[in-house]
Amino acid sequence: MSPFLKVFYLLSISSLFACQQNKKSVANQLPAIKEKEVVSTTNQFNNYWYSGKAELNSYELKQSRYGEIREGEVVLVFVTEPFSLSKQVKLDRPKNAGNDNVPVMKLNNIRKFTTGIYDYSIVTSTFTPIDSKKYPHTLKSNTSIQEWCGHTFTQLNLKEENYHFQEFSYFEADGDTEKNIPVALLEDELMTRIRLNKGELPLGEIDMIFSTLYSRFAYQKMKSTKAKISKTAAETTLTYTVEYLNYDRKISITVQKEFPYRIQSWTEDNGNGLITEASLKKSINEPYWNQKSVTDEAKRKELQLSN
Repeated sequence: MSPFLKVFYLLSISSLFACQQNKKSVANQLPAIKEKEVVSTTNQFNNYWYSGKAELNSYELKQSRYGEIREGEVVLVFVTEPFSLSKQVKLDRPKNAGNDNVPVMKLNNIRKFTTGIYDYSIVTSTFTPIDSKKYPHTLKSNTSIQEWCGHTFTQLNLKEENYHFQEFSYFEADGDTEKNIPVALLEDELMTRIRLNKGELPLGEIDMIFSTLYSRFAYQKMKSTKAKISKTAAETTLTYTVEYLNYDRKISITVQKEFPYRIQSWTEDNGNGLITEASLKKSINEPYWNQKSVTDEAKRKELQLSN
């Protein structure tokens, strides 16, 4: 039996086994949602996230690289998609996929900035199941980094109680790497969790795998480590602060208190000063995959994108 089919089998057998498996998962640490709360927000969630459009958000970016602050832009694209549990790719024919079809929220995080003469373009894609009770872990996350020296690609795929990690790099020190990392909450899934879980994140100490981008920029090997999540509330927003206990890294994410729990801003700090600061410029909902003509470039102006 293939590893992916084994995952599907393990997720489909008796509820008793599922409960035993969940003891080792971060599902227990996710805030509980009462059944009647789920019912009361189903129409609101469906009307927004299954409208045939994606949520497009543009952010002003300040990004430190090589000891200097660079100005740039970030686009966060949130959209729901049918996803193959066995292949871990978007389904072409979801109606024919049966139980292999797992609806997910996809986040494409596109970050662009310039260092001197050359550009950085970074894309992180994260695929988090909408039904967190049945599928408590993000199924897949990957990051590609392109710049004039070369490019790297890293990916995490859920396989039973591990994430299968692969990295492919232009640089000799990295080369091609492959290993398993025990399942934990991904830093790269924090924003999808916020959007899916009514603006909430688990609080207190938790096992977390830091972001693939931080791993690359700080030359840290990907692994599960301890982090602490805390929350502060303002009149219209919530701010979550994530502090790694064994690494000098802190992340703050500010989100709307009310549906659809839009991400307002975030910062990342590695202990040597600000490394990332992003603040929302504009948010629109569009079926961007159909907007390919020259006339559709007006939507980029609406998003206040500079180029």
